[in-house]
Amino acid sequence: MSNRTIYLNDGLYDYLLGVSLREPDLLRRLRDETRPMPEADCQISPEQGQFMALLLRAIGARRVLEVGTFTGYSSLVMALALPEGGRVVTCDRSEEYTRIARRYWREAGVDGRIELRLGDAQQTLARLIADDGRGRFDFAFIDADKENDGTYFEQCMELVRQGGIIAIDNTLWSGRVADPAQVDSDTVAIRAFNAARLRDERVDLSLVPIADGLTVCRKR
Repeated sequence: MSNRTIYLNDGLYDYLLGVSLREPDLLRRLRDETRPMPEADCQISPEQGQFMALLLRAIGARRVLEVGTFTGYSSLVMALALPEGGRVVTCDRSEEYTRIARRYWREAGVDGRIELRLGDAQQTLARLIADDGRGRFDFAFIDADKENDGTYFEQCMELVRQGGIIAIDNTLWSGRVADPAQVDSDTVAIRAFNAARLRDERVDLSLVPIADGLTVCRKR
């Protein structure tokens, strides 16, 4: 037994994946293709994807919002978890990376479930709000530029229904948030975001130490 979160060394992490990961081959191939890219760290881990899929099924999600598409792993794993008629709206700036995403969505047969909106994410979310999108989403996943996490969160709070979930990636930031010597803009922004969520009475809160830290908020 333990009264704190266990430390995962490489051997234990491999064991965790070996006894729990149910990753389809298509998702594994997408990870393999993304791994050599300069920004490969932007992709979520497979166990995080599986955890998010479980959350979607647990709340019966049908409409999902994503901020930050990259090469499409998270949007694909979420689309695969949705029932017939479910939909993912995902936002990104990159034509290059999302071209890879579209290819895998087509191969998986879920491209009809995923709507990609290219452009500034704040503007995309503002348009969704203006287009009567308030309370229409069951789940939102934020994994984009960290300095704007707070803004994205507030916009998602308008778009997600009561009882829905907002998940925010990288909130442990490889441990840098706990190091006072780290004062770069991203680290400072994540610290501020984490502190604000602790005080936020509008949500139920858990910061899950999976991958790089996943904050899970249930809208009250």
